[in-house]
Amino acid sequence: MNKAALAGALGSPSAFGQSQFAFMRGNAFEARVKADGGAELLRLVHARLDPGAPEPRPGGILTPDLAAAGPEGRTARTALALREVTGSGSWALLDHPMLALDVAGSPAHLEPDAVVVHPDGGWTVVEIKSFPIVDGSADPAKVGAAARQAAVYVLALERVAAMTGEDVRVRHTVLLVCPKDFSNLPTAEAVDVRKQLSVTRRQLARLTRIEEITQSVPDGVSFDPDRPAEELTAAVESVGASYAPECLAACELAFHCRERARSAEVVEQLGRSLRGELGGLRTVPDVLAAARGEAGDPADPAVAALRRAAALRAEALATTAPGAPR
Repeated sequence: MNKAALAGALGSPSAFGQSQFAFMRGNAFEARVKADGGAELLRLVHARLDPGAPEPRPGGILTPDLAAAGPEGRTARTALALREVTGSGSWALLDHPMLALDVAGSPAHLEPDAVVVHPDGGWTVVEIKSFPIVDGSADPAKVGAAARQAAVYVLALERVAAMTGEDVRVRHTVLLVCPKDFSNLPTAEAVDVRKQLSVTRRQLARLTRIEEITQSVPDGVSFDPDRPAEELTAAVESVGASYAPECLAACELAFHCRERARSAEVVEQLGRSLRGELGGLRTVPDVLAAARGEAGDPADPAVAALRRAAALRAEALATTAPGAPR
């Protein structure tokens, strides 16, 4: 389904996403990195990942055309181009190739910034970001996010390599290209994504298959955004959801689910870690009642901690009240 359109029809449009300024700045930086047939990008790959290979020269860089109709056509054209250039003994740059990865039984189409084929036939994922590398280091959170994203691309590339039937090496070290300091000049760092690959494989293996999910959906349910808001709300409510603040950064329906969670006063709205610490206390009124001593088992560690916290809060407020001894 188109969750963004569905969220808008429900009256809770998604508001997250990259700003227009950041989007334009990122595009301009990527265009600079890939200028002159990717000569600068290949120079960075050679310097950071494969200094023992022949130096890439503009006239010897292969840049196959990846244009095709639809994501399926582009995916097939990318796989064909990779087979054609692998083993040629030359550097090759695939600009915005299209890859496919099976996610819970459904193909997800992925578009890395670039894939480089080395003279020895190895494949490397290149991720281009607009956040800076200042004095040789970048924001760890942003680097981690880029590494997780690149690991998914590496995993999809491994599937392509397996389908070729040849011994193709997909490198587990990707190249992260960013602006140097506060300029628009590109610099790059090698990032090992083997840990992220392992985590991604486990997560994909644990996902519930789409066929199993659809079997649990009541017959006749439709998420068509053109349906009346009342029908859409009932359709969404027929599918279980567990909102947490982390959803705001990843799901278009997060604002709708947050409003429902607030209406139900469930503790999930305060974060998954807090939900885990509260044990059997599922709603905010239950938590407050336990803290006041009106409900809950005193032997429950969560209830005991809440009552202790309430007592400390009352003591602190009494100490700081006007006229109270200090």
